[in-house]
Amino acid sequence: MTTAHPPLAYSVAQAAAIANLGRSTLYKAIANGDLVARKGYGRRTIILGDEFRSFLARLPTIHS
Repeated sequence: MTTAHPPLAYSVAQAAAIANLGRSTLYKAIANGDLVARKGYGRRTIILGDEFRSFLARLPTIHS
């Protein structure tokens, strides 16, 4: 039996699609220091899975 593991890292496009956010929103969060990203080999920006989940958990909650 195999267990599914969450990805170790996401591209900005993958993270944007998963979170239903725009790529520019994620790049702005990276520039502001709200989201930690790294440069993979070459030009690709990657976001580690733990950093991405932490970023999403820190987003403001809606109070009704």
